[in-house]
Amino acid sequence: MVRSLLAALVLSATLLAPVAEGGPAASAATSSTSTTSVVIGHSVKGRAIRAWHLGGMAGEGPVVVLMAAMHGDETAPTRILTALRRGGPIVGADVWIVPTLNPDGRARHRRWNAHGVDLNRNFPTSWIRQTGRYDSGATAGSEPETKAAMAFLRSVRPDYVVSFHQPLNGVDTLTKSQAIGKRIAKALGLRRKAFTCNGGCHGNLTQWFNAHFSGTAVTVELGAHPSSAFLRRTAPTALLRVFDAHR
Repeated sequence: MVRSLLAALVLSATLLAPVAEGGPAASAATSSTSTTSVVIGHSVKGRAIRAWHLGGMAGEGPVVVLMAAMHGDETAPTRILTALRRGGPIVGADVWIVPTLNPDGRARHRRWNAHGVDLNRNFPTSWIRQTGRYDSGATAGSEPETKAAMAFLRSVRPDYVVSFHQPLNGVDTLTKSQAIGKRIAKALGLRRKAFTCNGGCHGNLTQWFNAHFSGTAVTVELGAHPSSAFLRRTAPTALLRVFDAHR
């Protein structure tokens, strides 16, 4: 069970460019932060897309990836992942976080990337051409942010992926593991719901991952205005417990 260690080595040596904590790329970190930051790709505008490895020994518990801000106007979940970066190494699970998958959209507080594409309609599973609010891009997997996410997940090959969004306030029931969905819902105080993607889900990250990997991906939607205490303290601690991890 050396998958996590090998993945980290592959990421560092080939796909990713390491970034030292405490430099400009880690301005949100504090002196108590214990993480490794790597660049997994770049946005349309050239902004770095970063992942942080929060600790965990190879073979010690599940490999977990937590992702947020795929839509640039859904930024509350990023605060949960930023809070997770603070503190000592995590024990009991091998945890990676991607706090902002769509940095161009986040910079403008817009749903889409700089090409006007909804990244959660651009993944190459059940993809169809959509326009308007849910613009899926000219072709499946066309966007650099989508490609970065796919390459990263192929390298890490997590047991669990949690894709955070807003504001539908629930945990999607359309996933391979109902057990993990129930645990997340209970831990975060959310209802379990079947999200319909406004008439049918196409090209979602979770669809793509669940179709191509043995692990499980689940969509988690926070409400429109979660409290600061929930984002900074309650949710980070609760998420670690979901995966039997702690600091």
